[in-house]
Amino acid sequence: MANGRPLGLSLKLAWYLLRQKAAGRTHFPLTMILEPLEDCNLTCTGCGRIREYEGLIKDHVRLSVKQCLDAVRESGAPVVSIAGGEPLMHPEIGKIVRGIIRRKRYVYLCTNALLYKAAMKAIKPSPYFAFVVHLDGLRETHDIAVERAGVYDVAIKAIREFRATGYRVCTNTTLFNANRPEEYHQFFSMLNDMGVEGMMVSPGFQYKEVAHHDIFLQREEARSFFRRIFDGCREGIRFYNNPLYLDFLIGKREYECSQWTTPTFTPAGWRKPCYLIADEHVTTFAELMQTDWKAYGFGRDARCANCMMHCGYEGSAIQEAMSSPKALAEMAWRSLRPGSGLRGKEIMAK
Repeated sequence: MANGRPLGLSLKLAWYLLRQKAAGRTHFPLTMILEPLEDCNLTCTGCGRIREYEGLIKDHVRLSVKQCLDAVRESGAPVVSIAGGEPLMHPEIGKIVRGIIRRKRYVYLCTNALLYKAAMKAIKPSPYFAFVVHLDGLRETHDIAVERAGVYDVAIKAIREFRATGYRVCTNTTLFNANRPEEYHQFFSMLNDMGVEGMMVSPGFQYKEVAHHDIFLQREEARSFFRRIFDGCREGIRFYNNPLYLDFLIGKREYECSQWTTPTFTPAGWRKPCYLIADEHVTTFAELMQTDWKAYGFGRDARCANCMMHCGYEGSAIQEAMSSPKALAEMAWRSLRPGSGLRGKEIMAK
């Protein structure tokens, strides 16, 4: 393990990237996002999914196990993030996870943890599997964001039980403009001490379905916000994001969006062009990859003006590292230094 991340995953990604480079490919997936269903047991204020796919939810449209595994094979991505909706509501989620693991893909299952006890029966610990628990802050902040009291306490209990049982655990935190940066110094330290493998962070995306909520950070606001967070984090905090992407969040690097690095498959098909925007859904992965990517992104599409989500930009950071020996050395040094974690003050000093 290095920084909590499995060595096998780092090696698998490195080999995969070398093969893509050797083949001369410039557009290829890194993480496939699989949404077996869009239904959820929460109505988070900033979530566009349950509103965008309201018709599918009403009609109980779900992907079959075969559809999920065929999509994983079709994309060829080494990492699969299972999201939704709440994926643990799928009656065959255990079969889906086991099928992906048998194909030696690394699986990250995003969950609000309300169904964690059933999940522990359906899914066994594996080096190829991690729960990613949604937590947007400490108790009051998180419960307001998910619009239900008590969810934070369940999530914290789930993390403790997951770790005690031998599961790998990450967390995913979305930041909004009503949050206080100082809260996250305590929050990330607590998760780190609980044994969380790494914390994923990004600013919220303003889906049109929830645009009436005045909770989203503008681009420069987000950068200032993350600078204040990282500056106050103690040494050794394990952020799971690529360190070059963390530089992007505070404005120390500029990237163009690489939407193709995180293709998303839903019950409606492959979302085109990206996880956040669906101008249409297409039937095949090959058709998705024919998208005119240059039509989207910051400065090209107004919907992308404030987007800094990791699904669009973390892949850009990795592509920079693959094309620049200096960036690759920096990413490796900051990511793999044994025992160091990704230091908040170190990020700010770069």
